[in-house]
Amino acid sequence: MPNKVVTLGEVLMRLSTPSHKRFSQTDQFTLDFGGAEANVAVSLAQWGIATTHVTALPENDLGKAAISFLREHNVNTDQIYFAPGRMGLYFFENGTMQRSSRIIYDRFDSVFSDFSGDEIDWGQVFDGADCFHWTGITPALSANAAKLTLTALQAASQKGLLISGDINYRRNLWNYGKNPLDIMPELISYTNVIVAGITDLNNCLGIEEESDYEKACAHALSNNSSIKLITSTERNSISASHNQLKGMLYDGRNMHISKSYDITHIVDRIGGGDAYIAGLLYGLLNFTKIEALEFATAASVLKHSISGDVNLASLEEVEALVRGENVGKLLR
Repeated sequence: MPNKVVTLGEVLMRLSTPSHKRFSQTDQFTLDFGGAEANVAVSLAQWGIATTHVTALPENDLGKAAISFLREHNVNTDQIYFAPGRMGLYFFENGTMQRSSRIIYDRFDSVFSDFSGDEIDWGQVFDGADCFHWTGITPALSANAAKLTLTALQAASQKGLLISGDINYRRNLWNYGKNPLDIMPELISYTNVIVAGITDLNNCLGIEEESDYEKACAHALSNNSSIKLITSTERNSISASHNQLKGMLYDGRNMHISKSYDITHIVDRIGGGDAYIAGLLYGLLNFTKIEALEFATAASVLKHSISGDVNLASLEEVEALVRGENVGKLLR
């Protein structure tokens, strides 16, 4: 069992309309906390892995509530810093049937995006750690956040950690005068496991000529010696309530495909990708590659049954789904 996984990224406050209401209908919101990297930390903590999340929060009651949320889910918060300012928000309208879900972000000029991280002792942060996880969301937020990510990656690489990155191209976030190809290739050069679809590989590594996912992955590996594995999920959205999902893992020689799941009556798909990468990291640290892929896909599937950003499925529940046991049963 690994000793510690470190994650870096902004914690957001999520405000959701209740009961599938539209933004124009509601007069109240449900409050949750989340964020891509923090979601990974919570999942891993659920499964018994020590996790430390590095971030900055506003020095007010909202920041205190966010840190309490992480502590409640057994994430170490010793590397969370407070500063005056605002918390990043997003508003979520949960679609159903043929009506798509919608998200509105309000995260400009947040405490985290302005955070330099100069006070962080990265040697201490990574002491005893086995893995560091980052995403492409962080360097998209600001020049400070991009520099912070690079500093963390350099320190993690010096420590010899397994480094995973969900490169996660978000076009609407790159608003500070840089584009992904200015920043992302250097960050990816430190990374061993990347989560990326064809669009991500195109926008973050400039791989434009490949329309076949396996060929695009092979191209990425041939040009980046640090990358050992590339993974993604393939989602068929029949409606907002009904998706089909499978995982894919390329190891330089073979494209491994997980079994496919038919996910009906989706409760909440937000955080499904974070549940997937958390499952893959857990699997890579404990199982074979193929077993890790199946565990990751099952973890993502179960997240769709849980409201909020984070996956609260237990280790036993994920393992049972991998085996095809107790599916939909009443357990007493």
